[in-house]
Amino acid sequence: MSNVYVKSEFSPLKRVVLAQSEFSFPSKEDLCNEEFLTEESKDLYRGKDILGKNYKEVFPERQKEWEEERENLKKVLEKYNVEVIIPRLLTDYEKEIGKEDGYSNFFVRDPFFTVGHFLIEGSLRFPHRRNEILPVRNILTKESNENNCLYLSVPKPDISKGEYSEDGPFLEGGDVLVLDKTIFVGRSGLASNKNGVIWLSNMVSKFGYTVVEVPLHHTILHLDCAISLVREGLMIVCEEALLDGIPKQLKSWDKIYVTIEDSSKLATNGLPINENIYITDHEFKCIGDELEKRGVTVEYVDFKISRSFGGSFRCSTQPLLRNDG
Repeated sequence: MSNVYVKSEFSPLKRVVLAQSEFSFPSKEDLCNEEFLTEESKDLYRGKDILGKNYKEVFPERQKEWEEERENLKKVLEKYNVEVIIPRLLTDYEKEIGKEDGYSNFFVRDPFFTVGHFLIEGSLRFPHRRNEILPVRNILTKESNENNCLYLSVPKPDISKGEYSEDGPFLEGGDVLVLDKTIFVGRSGLASNKNGVIWLSNMVSKFGYTVVEVPLHHTILHLDCAISLVREGLMIVCEEALLDGIPKQLKSWDKIYVTIEDSSKLATNGLPINENIYITDHEFKCIGDELEKRGVTVEYVDFKISRSFGGSFRCSTQPLLRNDG
């Protein structure tokens, strides 16, 4: 049996990559203009001497809390016998070449993603994230060498029209939700784009998969900031974030609704361990209460520092094995 296969968002989680906690601010631009960050996060940065500096240097106490959050998540995962794999840290050289744009090694969901037996390196829109695959690549190489899977990479983004060309292709794991042979891919203009969706569709359609594009509100970074598939027939959703409404494949599902304000705080970015256990933040106890009414056990982890970067539990993890049996 292969140890690399993802059947769905809620199939029993058995092996997962958990992110490190490294980030440096770019030296040439102000992150306070990023639409997907909350005002609370922007207020934290305003007026601070942060350009070109490591987060740990500017916010040492918050860095410590951030690392503790990830460690607490690891403990919950291991409580349910999930094998947790941690990427290496960035090297001094990798940090040095990332000084202008900034560097990150903090949300492993986006640099690669797993669909069925495919391991796919993504293509990230933000320049400071484009080398985020490097600390995890040795894991992907090892997994592809030892397992019956296909290891592929989205083409490097086109820059013929400048550094911020829209051509891409851009395809980020946070936009990719797997439901057996159906793959939902979000597109807000902030991350994955049309060319990324086309690339994925052309590739996986040859193996019986169908790709469904989901247009998103312009302030929503990824699809997993608008939808969480908890189990077959149950979802958490911010309907306001979905420009064409809930995809037809999910319309009949039982829905726990969240506002776009809570969506921006990562209310839908929880993590199913299986169909009966779900991880979320204490901030979203109202969601946890609704899940428990439906027979789902909820594990709470304080993740406020991680969420301040625009990502939460799903963003911090990337499954290698989610499969029944």
